[in-house]
Amino acid sequence: MALFHLTNRVEYACVCGLLNPLTNMYFCKHCSKLRCGNCVCHEVDTHFCLNCLENIPSSEARIRKNRCNTCFNCPSCQNLLSVRSSSVTVPLAKDNPAVADDAKAAVSSPSSTSSPASGKQVQKKMYYLACLTCRWNSRDIGLPDQTVATGQWPEPEHPSATRFVQLFDHYRSVALHDKQERQELWRRKAPRPTKYPNLTDRTGLTVEILRRQIGLPEAKAPPKLTIIPIKPAVASDEVDELPIALLTEKLNLNTVSTMQQRLAQPATQPTTVAQLYPQHKLLSIKRSLRCQCDHNVIKPDYNPTSTKYRIALFAAYHVPDVRFVQCDTLRHGGADASVVLRITNPTINEMTISMLELPTAEEERMMIEEEYEAAVALATARSGTTTSSPTVASSSTATAMRSLNSSLAKQVPLIERPRPVGRAVNGQLQLPDSSFHVRQRDEAGLIDEIVPATMFAPKFVIWRKDNHAALRLAVKPNADVQVGDDVWVGFSLQYSYTNTIMGQPKRQALTTRVYINLGKLQ
Repeated sequence: MALFHLTNRVEYACVCGLLNPLTNMYFCKHCSKLRCGNCVCHEVDTHFCLNCLENIPSSEARIRKNRCNTCFNCPSCQNLLSVRSSSVTVPLAKDNPAVADDAKAAVSSPSSTSSPASGKQVQKKMYYLACLTCRWNSRDIGLPDQTVATGQWPEPEHPSATRFVQLFDHYRSVALHDKQERQELWRRKAPRPTKYPNLTDRTGLTVEILRRQIGLPEAKAPPKLTIIPIKPAVASDEVDELPIALLTEKLNLNTVSTMQQRLAQPATQPTTVAQLYPQHKLLSIKRSLRCQCDHNVIKPDYNPTSTKYRIALFAAYHVPDVRFVQCDTLRHGGADASVVLRITNPTINEMTISMLELPTAEEERMMIEEEYEAAVALATARSGTTTSSPTVASSSTATAMRSLNSSLAKQVPLIERPRPVGRAVNGQLQLPDSSFHVRQRDEAGLIDEIVPATMFAPKFVIWRKDNHAALRLAVKPNADVQVGDDVWVGFSLQYSYTNTIMGQPKRQALTTRVYINLGKLQ
């Protein structure tokens, strides 16, 4: 793990080969592996608005184009717009009963006024949008005020809205047509089951006769979908002429929109400030992270106002935390320096830790192959693509059956082959010759200021307190390191982990690779 101001001093190697701080990694209890954000599956759980905290289903969010209906962003500075109210004087409408009732209620209030010249008048509350950051408001562009706070402010017309609707209908019909053809092909290639005969095989009745006997209408074949034709877009040589005002009139940069303001409204891309309209606020999401073994490592709470997690398997809660404390000045051609590392046990069980040498290139290649084969076998077994049925006789029928099962069942996830760690080590770290113990985490011991004696600890352990242990190790940069380069050292951290996912505690030895930046060579 790294401190807040030392973000990349200590890095852990993920199973995919990428290096990340411990705070950016996850730990799966089921497969007992470290996972980074690139080798987990991101799934959207809920959509909600950060302002009004409205929880919106995924289907409705898709219809709303992932935007909130009641909250708006400022088109000038992209901050949240607030609904402001103002009172205006309007004449009393006698022919409208609803307005008359509102007027009577307003007249009875102290804020109402009456003019003998123009008849009775009432105070009416109107609402408009205003930005409290840049002082932009909807009246600057001529948007009419609304009578309710949640009123629907008018939006600019999309110049290409009709074309987008045509493209959407066309490609949706293409997707549905292809899906129907694939299902028809799967239905023809599917082998006839003989091991478990159904009711029609035992009685000799067809499906149509059974439907007539029980009073159901005859089954009709679904109509074949047709692709909606669309007019292709053709480039035209007709281009609008350049306005003369751009060359004759003086340009006022205060009226020209910035690039950020134009990209915030990609549909219209206004060129002037007067064409900036409020934009509906984008929805936020809560997402869950799923390991390659099909188990969740992160599962947030469903409520948008809650910051808790149902499942929170952060690596900092299960993996020993290695922190860089201090290091002597590293000099080119000088004597060996000493580095102090602190190791913390975040679990409630005692850990036995060993620091080993990094694997060689051949050993790393074998580890990558084993990891990839195990991941592919697990994904294939979970998706059900490998079936061994004694009733399948020919190879062609078996191939058709496997293709049918692989298409109708759960798809095999894409497994990326792990890559070698791209961190080059240019320093020699004198590792301990024996393992050592780190006590379990004790909440009561965190406030205890008494540091126990380390007389029974190994010589390289210079300090202990509660679940922390400090180590002093010797380090020497390689001879080919140039002055000013960063000195990196690494080791394989082997620790004992007590897994309680199956009910009974199971103690197992896990290994991860750690790389530490000791600073620049002087």
